[in-house]
Amino acid sequence: MALAHALADKAGAVILPHFRTGLAVDHKGGAAFDPVTAADRDAETAIRQALAEACPSHGIIGEEFGESRGSSSYCWIIDPIDGTRAFIIGQPLWGTLIGLTSGGAPLLGLMDQPYTRERFWSGERDAFFRRDGQTTTMHVRPCATLADAVLASTTPDMFEGGDAEPFERLSRAVRLRRFGGDCYNYCLLALGHIDLVVECGLKPFDILPLVPIVERAGGVVSTWEGNDPREGGRIIAAGDPRLHALAMEMLAG
Repeated sequence: MALAHALADKAGAVILPHFRTGLAVDHKGGAAFDPVTAADRDAETAIRQALAEACPSHGIIGEEFGESRGSSSYCWIIDPIDGTRAFIIGQPLWGTLIGLTSGGAPLLGLMDQPYTRERFWSGERDAFFRRDGQTTTMHVRPCATLADAVLASTTPDMFEGGDAEPFERLSRAVRLRRFGGDCYNYCLLALGHIDLVVECGLKPFDILPLVPIVERAGGVVSTWEGNDPREGGRIIAAGDPRLHALAMEMLAG
């Protein structure tokens, strides 16, 4: 955990000088705009260099530079800026994601937002939030019904084809839905401000570091079918297991 915090500090020091500066934005390719900046690349490079020095036998999977296989069972999962679209327009709704797995199972997760000086992470049994040096334990809030729930998702554009109608059906049943937020939404769920996060098309580095944060705050994370979320795809996170079951049922039709 100490190493994860040190990695977040290094990444934040690289990223912050670029934020709200009008830096160049590249498109990774594909039909949908998929932005990447020097801040993304430089932050992941800094993390990889630190890991190579601290634990050279560990593997790494990062959004910008792919997979580096290690000789041990440990693997770090890195997304230097989750929420690059928010980053390039100056919104502080992005974060650095750092996770560690052993044999594929999540051990720890951390999300750092250096601009707001907020950090969310998982301990062995609990989840924690720190701002301006003050650390508190996080807990999800109870919410047993869809009618009382607040639902968040990064963008409606991620729900394509057959996924659009089930999501629309679910979002009509909740009290409030909001778009935008990326990784921030999962941390606000762990902090007890959001009840549901529902998304599609996630990669492992988008979700795996967030799983232990949500779970150790008392929440539930799975695919829409209730399966293991570590490979990404269609994801649902809920603070209350009762709400999780109701949302899965509605998404299934």
